Amino acid sequence: MVVVVLGTGLLGAGMARSLLRAGLDVVVWNRSPERARALAADGATVVEDAGEAVTDADVVITVLFDLSATAEVMVDALPRLRDDAVWVQCGTVGVEGAERLAELAATKGVGFVDAPVLGTRQPAERGTLTVLAAGAPDARDAVAPVFEAIGSRTVWVGDHPGDGQRLKLVANSWVLSITAAAAQAVALARGLGLDPAAFLDAIRGGAVDSAYAHVKGEAMIDGVFEPPSFGLDGALKDAGLIADALASAGVDDRLMRLLREYYAAAAGDEDEDMAAVVRAFDARTP
Repeated sequence: MVVVVLGTGLLGAGMARSLLRAGLDVVVWNRSPERARALAADGATVVEDAGEAVTDADVVITVLFDLSATAEVMVDALPRLRDDAVWVQCGTVGVEGAERLAELAATKGVGFVDAPVLGTRQPAERGTLTVLAAGAPDARDAVAPVFEAIGSRTVWVGDHPGDGQRLKLVANSWVLSITAAAAQAVALARGLGLDPAAFLDAIRGGAVDSAYAHVKGEAMIDGVFEPPSFGLDGALKDAGLIADALASAGVDDRLMRLLREYYAAAAGDEDEDMAAVVRAFDARTP
């Protein structure tokens, strides 16, 4: 099986390595070629043209930043795919975005699976992502070896493109909220003259404990936001998608829109982790 990974950023590079460990033939492409070239040492074939990369693909995985980037790449690449190839779209593009990309695939007669993932850089490297998949039942066998390689669990959410994105937005609404809540707690501890590590110690092992709060909280306390595991730019993008989904579902969107303002206020280095949102809370601390 030849699997092509288009986009070798935080998740894509780890996915490619997990696919290689599973014994699959892996071709990689990235808009910034140097990021893809680093995978050559792991055994991947590096190609600098997306259309050329997908020519012999059985499965093409897109792990690009947003809808615009994904559509731009695939408009050029889709005509080069074989008729029996399957496009697995793993980026977080929102419900409408997934539906638009599925329509694009249909115009070229290519199978499409909406498959955003839960997990960050480390789970991608370890092959322990959770895949939230949606697509026609006849595509499931074709993508099974890919999902087994990149993830420890596959949840088939439904048969229609967009179903995977719905669950991803729900999950990320919690991720963005708990990260911002940890940032508020760290900033409050500092403002009250406490060592913020005391907050993490206080919740450890209790009913309100969370491994994620410790990972992000420790980064906030240490002020270490690079390399990112979940980029601040991605958090800002996803917050907008989640707020729009809340509004379209008739659910109050005010909290997520406010959280988006905090992530935007913290924006600085594009390579920083979302834990840098603590800066927005620190700025409000007397």
